[in-house]
Amino acid sequence: MRVVAHSGRIVVALVLAAAGVFTTVQAADSEAESQSNRNAMAASAGTSSGTKEGVRPFGEKLFEGGFQGEREDGLNPDYRVRPGDHITLRMWGAVDYADVVVVDAQGNIFVPDIGPIRVVGIRNGDLAARIRKAVGTVFTQNVNVYTNLEGTSPVVVYVTGYVKAPGSFAGVSSDSLLYFLSRAGGVDPGQGSYRRVTVKRGGEVMEEIDLYDFLLEGSLARFQFMDGDTIVVRPRGDSVEVTGKVRNEYRFEIPNNDVTGRHVASLARPEAGVSHVSVQGYRAGGPYSVYLALPEFLSHFVQDGDRIEFHIDQRQPTMMVSVQESHLGPSRFAVDQGTTLLSLLNNVEVDPELADTGSIFLKRRSVMRRQKQALEDSLTRLETTVLGATSQTDAESAIRVQEAELIAKFVERARRIEPEGILVVTQDGGIADLRLQSEDVVVIPERSRVVLVSGEVMAPQALVYESGDELQDYVAKVGGYTDRADESRLIIRRRNGEVVQISLSDGQDAIEIREGDELVVFPKVPVKNLQVAATISEILFRLAAITSTVLRLN
Repeated sequence: MRVVAHSGRIVVALVLAAAGVFTTVQAADSEAESQSNRNAMAASAGTSSGTKEGVRPFGEKLFEGGFQGEREDGLNPDYRVRPGDHITLRMWGAVDYADVVVVDAQGNIFVPDIGPIRVVGIRNGDLAARIRKAVGTVFTQNVNVYTNLEGTSPVVVYVTGYVKAPGSFAGVSSDSLLYFLSRAGGVDPGQGSYRRVTVKRGGEVMEEIDLYDFLLEGSLARFQFMDGDTIVVRPRGDSVEVTGKVRNEYRFEIPNNDVTGRHVASLARPEAGVSHVSVQGYRAGGPYSVYLALPEFLSHFVQDGDRIEFHIDQRQPTMMVSVQESHLGPSRFAVDQGTTLLSLLNNVEVDPELADTGSIFLKRRSVMRRQKQALEDSLTRLETTVLGATSQTDAESAIRVQEAELIAKFVERARRIEPEGILVVTQDGGIADLRLQSEDVVVIPERSRVVLVSGEVMAPQALVYESGDELQDYVAKVGGYTDRADESRLIIRRRNGEVVQISLSDGQDAIEIREGDELVVFPKVPVKNLQVAATISEILFRLAAITSTVLRLN
C-alpha cells in the first residue's frame, strides 16, 4: 500500500503486491458470453427466446373500470332529440311560459300561442336556438327562451358475440357503448376482439368501433342508440405476442398480415436502449425465426401468431459501480467496461487512520443470484429428504410428522432471506485485480477493535479485541454456550467477507482471532434422521456464510 499526500488530504493508492496476489477469483457472467448465447438462441429456427406463456390481451382490464355505474343524463350537446324526450321550456319577456313538454310521436312539442315546433333530430346544443327561432315568428321582439333536456328515451340494446354474458340490457339512447358492453361482462379476453365491435340496426351496420382508439388515445365516438340496436363483438383477429424490454407486454391484435414492426412498436412502446428484436412464428407452413436490429424490425412484416421479444443487446461503453463505508468523495463512479478493481481503488480517497484497506470486499449481483440458487437447491433437497423418510412404528411416524412441520417452517423462513453476494478479493494483504462488473459494490470497511460473538451464546455482544485471547476466551466472556448450542461447530466471519468453519472436535479452538472478527455459534439440529440433520447443518452454514444470519429450527 502506498500513501500519497494530495491537496491537504490523504489518498491511499492500493497497489497489488507481487507476493500477495491470488488469482482464484474470476469475473462471473461474462457479458460477451451472454450475448453469444442470446444470438445463438434467436438464430435457431423454432426455439424459444424467452417468450412468456399466457401473455394477456391488451385491453383485458378495460371493463374493470366501473362503466356499469356511469349513466348519461341527456346533457351531451351532440345528443339528438327523439320522440318521448322531456324538455323544460321557459320563456319570458313579451310572453311568460314555463312547463315540461314532451316530444310527441311526430317529433314535435306544442307551445301555447305558438303551436307545434318540430325538434326531432335537433342537437341538444341547438335546441334553444331552434325554439327561439320558432317563437320569433310570432313574437318578434323581447322574448327570451331557456331549454333543458330533462330526460332521454329509454332503450333496450342487445349485446352479443364474444362477450362474457350476452343479453338484452336497458338504458337510455345516450348511454355509451362501453356501458352496454360492461353490462354484458365486457369483451371475452380469450376469444373476443377489442378492435372489431359493430353496432347494427335493422340488419344494417351503423358503426364500426376500434376500442384501441379509446385505450390508447381516449377517443370514443359518441353514438346514439335506438331501441332494438345490437352490439356485436367479433372474434379475435390476427394477433402477436410481445414481451421483453417494453412498457406494454401484451398480446396485440393487428389489422392484417400487412402490418410492419413499426405498428407493433407503437403499441408496445419499447424501453430506452432496445437494440434488437427476435421474431418467431410460422411462414409457408414451417417454423420461422429471425433476430433483427431495431431499425430492420420496424420495416419487417409481422403475421398472426408471431412471438416478438424486444432486447437490449449491445455492449455499453461504461458502467456504474459503487463504493461504500469508509471512503472520501463520491460513492458512485461511471467507469469504462473492463475497468479493474485496482484501477478504481487508485481513484478512491480514504483516510488511512479509519479505512481497513486490507479487508476490502465486493458485493456482486451475479454472485448473489448464484448464492440464492445454491440455497434454494439445498432447501429443495431438504424437503425431498423429509418427504421421502419412512417410519417403522406409530411412535416414529408421530415424530416424523412433528419434524416435518418444524422443517417446513424453517424452509419458509430460509427462503425469505436474500444473500449479500459477497465476493472475497483480499487475502494475506493482497488484492485481486479482477475486472469489475456493472452495479458492483466495493466495500471498504472501517477499522475496528471489536470482536462480535453471536449465535447460541448466553449474552451475544461485541467485545474489545484483546491480543492473545483465543476463541474459547471470547465465548467465556459472553457467559458460555446456551443449552441449544452445538459446541463443536462455529464459524468466523472475517472483515474481508471470508468465512472460516471451525470444528472444535478437531482441535481448532486455538485458531487466530483478529480485530473485527465475528464468531458465530450454531444451534443443535433437533432431528434424529442423520441425512436430514446433515442437510440442515449445511443450510445453516450456508445462511450464516452468505447473509450473516443464524436461523433456529424452532
